[in-house]
Amino acid sequence: MTFTHSRGDFPNGFIFGAATSAYQIEGHRFGGAGPTHWDTFAQTPGNVIRAENGATACDHYHRYNEDLDLLKAGNFDAYRFSTSWARVMPDGRTPNPDGLDFYDRLVDGMLERGLQPWATLYHWELPAALADQGGWRNRDIANWFGEFTRTIMGRIGDRVHAAAPINEPWCVGWLSHFLGHHAPGLRDIRATARAMHHVLLAHGTAIQAMRSLGMTNLGAVCNFEWAAPADDSAEARAAADLYDGYYNRFFLGGLFHRAYPENVLEGLGPHLPEGWQDDFDTIATPVDWLGINYYTRKLIAPDEGPWPAHREIGGPLPKTLMEWEIYPDGLHGFLTRTHSEYTRGLPIYITENGMASADRVAGGEVADPDRIAYLEAHFSAALRALSEGVPLKGYFVWSLLDNYEWALGYEKRFGLIHVDWDSLQRTPKASYHALQSAFAR
Repeated sequence: MTFTHSRGDFPNGFIFGAATSAYQIEGHRFGGAGPTHWDTFAQTPGNVIRAENGATACDHYHRYNEDLDLLKAGNFDAYRFSTSWARVMPDGRTPNPDGLDFYDRLVDGMLERGLQPWATLYHWELPAALADQGGWRNRDIANWFGEFTRTIMGRIGDRVHAAAPINEPWCVGWLSHFLGHHAPGLRDIRATARAMHHVLLAHGTAIQAMRSLGMTNLGAVCNFEWAAPADDSAEARAAADLYDGYYNRFFLGGLFHRAYPENVLEGLGPHLPEGWQDDFDTIATPVDWLGINYYTRKLIAPDEGPWPAHREIGGPLPKTLMEWEIYPDGLHGFLTRTHSEYTRGLPIYITENGMASADRVAGGEVADPDRIAYLEAHFSAALRALSEGVPLKGYFVWSLLDNYEWALGYEKRFGLIHVDWDSLQRTPKASYHALQSAFAR
């Protein structure tokens, strides 16, 4: 199975890449990395399937050359990777030479192969020592994160093509502190409000730190879910608008409008830290681009109970192995909406898009036609947005490798490359080969 679309359908200079994150692939037990709140979260019964963690993962720490070779052979232009705070600073404050050396080698390996390094500083693995001090609930984390930023980018910032501070603020804030599905596993509205604000404050602090190092091409990476009302009632529309508010508009509003949505402040406002309104000068520090991570939509219905008083209901569309509806129109909607309402001419990148499927090796090959169809449909949505004037500049597929899928352990495979969890053997899937052909110059 091949793609209908190819590199030639996109503008000259359009960047095609693949993305990963440190804790999900590197092997956290290697190279002197310190404990993270994900390690302790996984050790708590019931939090993670089979209590699995990222101790070994894909052992990218030792096998990164093989993985970079696969990127180059796949005709990708760029690699979006993340750095582990607990690898660079095991206690959150003290540099680890082995960790810094690893990212030196990784970035040099990309450049040797002609790959653009796209760095994300933080993808969820907070050092346990900082979690002990309140983590994202503590306003001091913005300064701690600034110190980390200066440490890691003081080493590799001269060679990365682009950088963003924090991957998916909604997951760091709401998913982890209100729903409790990710570390630190809290279900506390006050903790949520503070984490959501502090993650944006840390973002702005890191942007300023990187600017002070002379870095350019700095962005923000947010995840988005299209919120649709479950029916035509006014109540369902209000519920979907609130979901859209705390999932999507809270972070865009802070970054680009210096304000949070009023319907979100009804619930979170009483719990935000004192003086939060004074932080927007830092939060809204100008960026050079916006990254959009998009996978699915949600149907939202009103519900009984305290704020936010709504619930998700199952939709009728085909679903991935994550039970996420496949809705490419949502990607088109976010591209056009963010361009017209927030970024207004700023370059936009799709920094994550992909799907999980139940992939198996058979006869040395991995057939994943559903992933090819998924990506094809989302390429079409991206091309439609481009035709309507959206300054879309690149597209990163999630993920290069099957990996540790957080609370879902190793069951959900998002990779273009299959990883055998016993031998760690890499087997490129049919989707990898199809993209290899589509991206050929």
